[in-house]
Amino acid sequence: MTTKNLVRSKRHSMTIIAALLCLLCCSKLHASEHNTFNVEVKGQGQEIILIPGLMSNASVFDSVVNALLPQYEVHLISIKGFANTPASGNFSIANLVQDLVSYIDENDLQKPDVIGHSLGGLTGFVLASYHQDKIGKLVSIDGLPFIGPIFTRNSSTTADMMLAQAKNIKTMYANMTSEQLAAQTQQGVFIQATSSQDQNRIVEMAKQSNPEIVGNTMYDVLTTDMRQPLAQSNTNILMLGASGGYSQQAQQKMVSSLYSQQFENVKNATGVMNTTTRHFMFFDDATWVNQQITQFLGE
Repeated sequence: MTTKNLVRSKRHSMTIIAALLCLLCCSKLHASEHNTFNVEVKGQGQEIILIPGLMSNASVFDSVVNALLPQYEVHLISIKGFANTPASGNFSIANLVQDLVSYIDENDLQKPDVIGHSLGGLTGFVLASYHQDKIGKLVSIDGLPFIGPIFTRNSSTTADMMLAQAKNIKTMYANMTSEQLAAQTQQGVFIQATSSQDQNRIVEMAKQSNPEIVGNTMYDVLTTDMRQPLAQSNTNILMLGASGGYSQQAQQKMVSSLYSQQFENVKNATGVMNTTTRHFMFFDDATWVNQQITQFLGE
């Protein structure tokens, strides 16, 4: 080999090595896969984890991400078995939380803030209760420490009281087809979002979800009560509640009361109700939701 060719060869090798090092150093900026979820990372800055709700994928947070990207590194979670993210084994909230803790450790995230919608909010409350040293601030978008009282209209409801209903729901969903799951979602989609376009989007995500995993998750949600554990947390929490799906003022006041009662003993929690938005709050009023989030995170 001539001297010139040897130099070229060395340069070529160095280029390959540099490219490989770049891939290794920047690996967390690429989509990756974990036991219960896939994750995609965008942007730079303070780290934030976004967790979607039941039968949703990370795309529901598009408007939130656009508001955060100038300042934050956004870690977008898509739970396996929901929407167009393929299922992988049985899902549980406990497994999701453990995988999130492992993800934080493996990627050396420095107390990332957490934003969760619905199920994602409940997941955030579990993190804030049992792993508060791992996360920074928490924003829950219409997700509660315990959903039972919303079903019963009674804050005295316990997880044990919801057990029979949870088992029935789990069995019912396990026997559904994707089309039946979509039809079931369609029946109650009016309380999820206001516009027909957003409602259709929600139904389509449901149609692409795994019915058995949906049923397992609903069982978990109905039987998970984080009200007492959360009272021991020092995490700063913002809970954005939606009551726009209820047409009567008396119903909205009742829902607001049920929401606020769940945080009576939580030290650093602030609740803000919106009477015009429905469950997918960022679909109905992205500007308001983003203002609440960015102001809270920036405090």
